[in-house]
Amino acid sequence: MAAEKLRDLSQPIDVALLDATVAAFYGTGSKEERAAADHILRDLQANPDMWLQVVHILQNTKNMNTKFFALQVLEGVIKYRWNALPVEQRDGMKNYISEVIVQLSSNDASFRSERLYVNKLNIILVQIVKHEWPARWRSFIPDLVAAAKTSETICENCMAILKLLSEEVFDFSRGEMTQQKIKELKQSLNSEFQLIHELCLYVLSVSQRPELIRATLSSLHAYLSWIPLGYIFESPLLETLLKFFPLPAYRNLTLQCLTEVAALNFGDFYNVQYVKMYNVFMSQLQAILPLTTNIPDAYANGSSEEQAFIQNLALFFTSFFKFHIRVLESAPENVSALLAGLEYLINVSYVEDTEVFKVCLDYWNSLVLELFDAHHNADNPAVTASLMGLQMPFLPNMADGLGCQVMQRRQLYAGSMSKLRGLMISRMAKPEEVLIVEDENGNIVRETMKDNDVLVQYKIMRETLIYLSHLDHDDTEKQMLRKLSKQLSGEEWTWNNLNTLCWAIGSISGSMAEEQENRFLVMVIRDLLNLCEITKGKDNKAVIASNIMYVVGQYPRFLRAHWKFLKTVVNKLFEFMHETHPGVQDMACDTFLKIVQKCKRKFVIVQVGESEPFVSELLSGLATTVADLEPHQIHTFYEAVGQMIQAESDPQKRDEYLQRLMALPNQKWTEIIGQARQSVDFLKDQDVIRTVQNILQTNTSVANSLGTYFLSQISLIFLDMLNVYRMYSELVSSSIAGGGPYASRTSFVKLLRSVKRETLKLIETFLDKAEDQPHIGKQFVPPMMDSVLGDYARNVPDARESEVLSLFATIINKYKAAMLDDVPRIFEAVFQCTLEMITKNFEDYPEHRLKFFSLLRAIATFCFPALIRLSSQQLKLVTDSIIWAFRHTERNIAETGLNLLLEMLKNFQASEFCNQFYRTYFMQIEQEIFAVLTDTFHKPGFKLHVLVLQHLFCLVESGSLTEPLWDAATVPYPYPNNAAFVREYTIKLLSTSFPNMTAAEVTQFVNGLFESRNDLSMFKNNIRDFLVQSKEFSAQDNKDLYAEEAAAQRERERQRMLSIPGLIAPNEIQDDMDS
Repeated sequence: MAAEKLRDLSQPIDVALLDATVAAFYGTGSKEERAAADHILRDLQANPDMWLQVVHILQNTKNMNTKFFALQVLEGVIKYRWNALPVEQRDGMKNYISEVIVQLSSNDASFRSERLYVNKLNIILVQIVKHEWPARWRSFIPDLVAAAKTSETICENCMAILKLLSEEVFDFSRGEMTQQKIKELKQSLNSEFQLIHELCLYVLSVSQRPELIRATLSSLHAYLSWIPLGYIFESPLLETLLKFFPLPAYRNLTLQCLTEVAALNFGDFYNVQYVKMYNVFMSQLQAILPLTTNIPDAYANGSSEEQAFIQNLALFFTSFFKFHIRVLESAPENVSALLAGLEYLINVSYVEDTEVFKVCLDYWNSLVLELFDAHHNADNPAVTASLMGLQMPFLPNMADGLGCQVMQRRQLYAGSMSKLRGLMISRMAKPEEVLIVEDENGNIVRETMKDNDVLVQYKIMRETLIYLSHLDHDDTEKQMLRKLSKQLSGEEWTWNNLNTLCWAIGSISGSMAEEQENRFLVMVIRDLLNLCEITKGKDNKAVIASNIMYVVGQYPRFLRAHWKFLKTVVNKLFEFMHETHPGVQDMACDTFLKIVQKCKRKFVIVQVGESEPFVSELLSGLATTVADLEPHQIHTFYEAVGQMIQAESDPQKRDEYLQRLMALPNQKWTEIIGQARQSVDFLKDQDVIRTVQNILQTNTSVANSLGTYFLSQISLIFLDMLNVYRMYSELVSSSIAGGGPYASRTSFVKLLRSVKRETLKLIETFLDKAEDQPHIGKQFVPPMMDSVLGDYARNVPDARESEVLSLFATIINKYKAAMLDDVPRIFEAVFQCTLEMITKNFEDYPEHRLKFFSLLRAIATFCFPALIRLSSQQLKLVTDSIIWAFRHTERNIAETGLNLLLEMLKNFQASEFCNQFYRTYFMQIEQEIFAVLTDTFHKPGFKLHVLVLQHLFCLVESGSLTEPLWDAATVPYPYPNNAAFVREYTIKLLSTSFPNMTAAEVTQFVNGLFESRNDLSMFKNNIRDFLVQSKEFSAQDNKDLYAEEAAAQRERERQRMLSIPGLIAPNEIQDDMDS
């Protein structure tokens, strides 16, 4: 009954009853009471007239939660319906909110006690201002400033409102408002800033009230990044800020404001003021925090305020140096203050805090890159001039002068850079390849999870250290060798010191000249091997082993040039393969594979002083070497030896090595098949099933390395393997059929299925890696038609392997149109039955989903005629399944679906069935694409959504369609052409979907799409603006809408990195192994 009374909004709402409902929702009553209250409140929130009760509620309730509920209702109206309300209602609400704010903030007691409520009201007011100002509320800023002058508490609140306004317009506006509206608000704030500026200066010069001064500094902080520069540099503002800096109560806020000023960069006009500000700041800083202070210790033992001060200090120095270091270095009298600032920053960089270190590291990276670029481009004066910030036209005889300047700059920073090398080496982050870590109890263990933050940090540190190495190879080498000798002497021996040093040594691979690198590495590897010999203790040895493996894995060029070292290193790795300490064997196998990939030719030729190639020697002792390894480690080992064999150019030797490599698994396989011929039950033993799986995995590893050359080995086991596959498949089916749904989760069924999957994976790996030779396809595809495809169709859904789909996708991608005649059989076996599995919901069979659409894409791309031959019923199934795919919230499935759709649309446009296809599906596809485009869950697909829409709009204007898209029977009005019909259809579609947009806005958007259809970037921007206007994509992270631009930037960066020695690790470069 009470609920009905509340829902009736034809009279003023019963506030006591509403209070009780809100209390029930937040209360500790029963679950049912809370659910009932929630239901009522949701209904009220959804009622379009509810907002008219807001004033009545706010005036009559004392309950804070009820007030917040009312304001939430109001916020929704302001965001989505404000402009549609009558003027008097808008003005009434605006005046009421302003009055309540003034009333509550006019005396200290109510302002403090109602602080949360006032903050929420401020947010509401700023939301209104975004709509009303400047056009309909011109006097907003003058009104605010006038109110601020009436009392100190009102003034403090006005500062909070001004800060909110700046943040809304400048920080959070992208994706919230259209470009035009943002521009308009920025201009208004700029033009009216004088009043705000005067108010802030007045407060800072006369107020004694700490809360007001803090609110003013906080508000200023929000404005400093965008206001006209005259307000900062041509007024007493900077001096005022610097006066507040030494006072502990305002130190952090002032430092944040100074950081904003430091980050401004508009040419040289205010250089004098910047130098003065920096010098005053430095003299004050040395009084607060002398340069001799041990900053890391001070940070570790400091209060949260003091820690924040050191964080802010890092931000100030990095911002100032990033934009104004040139000004300081150009005048000799400022150099000592500049170098003192860099010293502070290096000391702050040693602070044990990830966020502080990231801030410093980003700056060090940019400074070192700038110094390196000038040094690197010293031969190209024009580039150097622009890098050094010189804007003048260039004269030939100035080249020497510039070269001299570059040298002077390097000398100026040489001391700082040397200290920076020490910092980078001692704080180097852990690379991905290192698997052995220290846990929180101080034990050495195998790493269980990758830490992405550490990997990103490693990448930046590695890049910085490479630039530092290029700037002075000798100093880099000297520091590293000095630290290494202190490890040997025990003076600085700790796990962490050795780790960071070795990670740093490994990270600069490729940056030195070959001769210097060789000399350096001989000393490093010798010292590390000595360290391994003299150090006692299993954990210590594991750490040293991990570091030896990491370092040697980073220097393939050195190993290729020094066979003796290469052989010693590989034999050392074989030793580590018997070391059972967690992680050591894994790392030994991984490093072995990595080294072989880069040096494989060296193992198949007879080296000086050897009687046979290393690979042959290795194969003779194979059983002993792998004796202590786990199955997954053996697979890595076999893959590495496969790489060696692949490098052998003599087919006879290659086959002989392959036979010797596979002798152990083949012998086991022959035994198992022999036993199975006696009694098939032998294959049902769980240990036998595990052995079969292991043998297949070993084969897959070698197939991965050898590709086509694996043919002789796979031919040996192929038919027996298919028989085992068929038998295990029948066992799985009968177990599931007999044991019900839970049977598929038993360990026995899981084991059987893992053998089936491994079989499919082996065939797929081989066919994928083998060269495109039709006879290989003819030998392997037909026998699989029944054993694999037929089996898939016959099985119960839970027993179908998704790998069947990916195997046939690989086959079609490989043999392309040659598979055309087989497509109907593939279709028949997998299509209908897989669709039934995946279209019940979006969750079941995730693996089948992705692989099914990948198979469909392969068919659409290479065997499109097979799709045309489908009946209209089957084609409808295909189209529906594609729509189903791109509706999927799983990103990779949606992307596969969209790519597949694009292939289909282009292929049908070029076929004789163009009219027929588009008449049937054009409108459905357009509607579905708009549905996902405007759904925030599908934001990552934005680029592809745009391409599909562009295709559709270009198509109707291109003349490819010769028949009308509309159905003449149901549409009485004949359109002049398809473009006119699609235009009207799209306007109708969007108007009904987005009632909050006016007809004029929708029409303008659709016309814009037609006009910009041939210019992808304009077309895309149109759609981005529409998404903001339609309010579908507001207040969220919209970076996915700009993903394409980011990808192009990444590619440019990679090209730049390739041009600098060492910047892309030698292991990542596809080079010629024979060198």
